[in-house]
Amino acid sequence: MKAPFKPLNEQVIVITGASSGIGLATAKAAAGNHAKLVLAARSEDALAGIVQGINAAGGEAIYVVADVGDREQVDRIAREAISRFGRIDTWVNDAGISIYGRLDQVSEQDSRRLFDTNFWGVVNGSLAALPHLRKQGGAQINVGSEVSDAFIPLQGMYSASKHAVKGFTDALRVEVEELDDAPVSIALIQPTAVDTPYPQHAKNYMDKEPKLPTPQVDPEDVAAKILEAAIKPMRDVTVGLAAKLDTATAKVMPGVGDKLAAMQVGRQQEEELPRNPEDGLYKPSGTGEIHGRGEAGR
Repeated sequence: MKAPFKPLNEQVIVITGASSGIGLATAKAAAGNHAKLVLAARSEDALAGIVQGINAAGGEAIYVVADVGDREQVDRIAREAISRFGRIDTWVNDAGISIYGRLDQVSEQDSRRLFDTNFWGVVNGSLAALPHLRKQGGAQINVGSEVSDAFIPLQGMYSASKHAVKGFTDALRVEVEELDDAPVSIALIQPTAVDTPYPQHAKNYMDKEPKLPTPQVDPEDVAAKILEAAIKPMRDVTVGLAAKLDTATAKVMPGVGDKLAAMQVGRQQEEELPRNPEDGLYKPSGTGEIHGRGEAGR
């Protein structure tokens, strides 16, 4: 059964990780298309300002402060959406965090915390949304990465979490779309490096300030693909030429992919000391900013 997609201006959209970066870009684009929004993140101050701005401009949005690694808090996002708007048409799992550091140097506690957000956050959001999406149909959209297929050193645990997100999303898609023939479309968005505050929100074990390698795509480009998946069936969606090349190389020429990945080590470090090495792994880090320190954010 095909999902009965609605135009964006008739949708209720839930977005996690909405306080900065891709999540915020998606929220603003969806608001510009007159969707009703439920925005979730850990950063209440940022969310409050974002929602106030959307509503002042004539939109309709609410926010829910929640840690996606906690299933009860994610269930509360769904309850608030139903209480306010009566339904959920699209649920976007965007919340994510990274760790910069060698795998043998990152603590187990930090690695598990990353998986709580990046993997279990997607699981929690998907399973909280699914009963509601089954009722009237809709879209489940999970934000993975090009490293859902490829990988990158110094962010090995992040790469592992995004591989796990792809495995979960693919299995869920078969169970829901194929076995159950439910009216739900399940998509995985796989962008290349995106110009967001992501490096500054990561925990950093390195002795230098982290950065993302270039080229980077604009978060608005990723947001556009997310919203496209909200109105038509999509499966795996790569965003950015580098994502297409890296995922293809990982699948077809894995040995070459290893060599290319090794070259990314120096391209993930600034020539300066770390500014805030603890940052957002355990505490809210959303700042209400879409862009990072790349060209689009200057």
